[in-house]
Amino acid sequence: MKHFSITFCTFLMLMLFSANKVSAQTTDTSAIYLIVITDGQELTGKIISQDAREVLLETKTIGMVAIPKLSIKEIRLLKKEEIKGDGAYNPDQIFATRYFITTNGLPIKKGDMYAQLNLFGPEIQYGVTEDFGIGVMTSWIASPVVLSAKYSKKVGKNLNVGAGALLGTGSWTFPDFMMALPFGVLTYGNRKNNINISAGYGAISDKTYSYFYDPVTQIGTEIYKRETNGRALVSIAGMATINKKITFVFDTFIIPDDGKQGDLEGLALIMPGLRFQTNSDRAFQIGFAGIISTYTEVNSQTGAKSKYRETVPLPIPMLTWFRKL
Repeated sequence: MKHFSITFCTFLMLMLFSANKVSAQTTDTSAIYLIVITDGQELTGKIISQDAREVLLETKTIGMVAIPKLSIKEIRLLKKEEIKGDGAYNPDQIFATRYFITTNGLPIKKGDMYAQLNLFGPEIQYGVTEDFGIGVMTSWIASPVVLSAKYSKKVGKNLNVGAGALLGTGSWTFPDFMMALPFGVLTYGNRKNNINISAGYGAISDKTYSYFYDPVTQIGTEIYKRETNGRALVSIAGMATINKKITFVFDTFIIPDDGKQGDLEGLALIMPGLRFQTNSDRAFQIGFAGIISTYTEVNSQTGAKSKYRETVPLPIPMLTWFRKL
């Protein structure tokens, strides 16, 4: 009985000592944290103390702030690259993997997901692993539907490469239509300032219908045939940070001249614009686009061929809303 009492007392003292040790632990006050409030407001600074009810945050702009735990959506330790030299928060852009149309070699981080809403339809992208992401895009009438996949790899300090593909169908409006676009990308820079070169091969396939009538047998025959056509595609794109909230974005979509005479021999869609990111989980982008096309016309009387280049501005602006999910 005496032995049991000594053992029990020793165990009780150890538990009390451990509890005192735990309660004496304090938050690392040298680290910089981001606190997101449930209404979307973001505060950054050093956490001086916290308990079950509130977090005491020391900010550079408004001093000490006591934030109720119930109003906090997220607390995250900031990385070195997210903090400027003066200690200000420089948010890492989750949407930096996209320009207007094309993508780059920067990966979507594992577990991150964002929606991209355009005038023509929505798009969702998701990071499956640190190097691999998938997505889906469509129009507001769910036709066509295009699936995307991209693998990214960092090969240098500011150099990323990637390979991926787009696979699509005409969905319910054109069920026989199919498309595929395998591509590769090379990106120099980071999530705030970069330049990107991408190239791929776009192929479309659809069933064509023709009717043949034999006057001898007086029998008509319907002929369905699948036709597939493709062209090489190239893009040069990039972005440059103007300030904390505004980024210049440039994108192109180029179909090189293949040397074959026809209605459309070459085309370039050029899209400059600005991205406004007032919050780390949302952004708005506006741009204007123009089309440069080349084609050949044949004089019906002389047979002379003339090559023309035409530039046409698009009257509708390119509007995009980004939102982290």
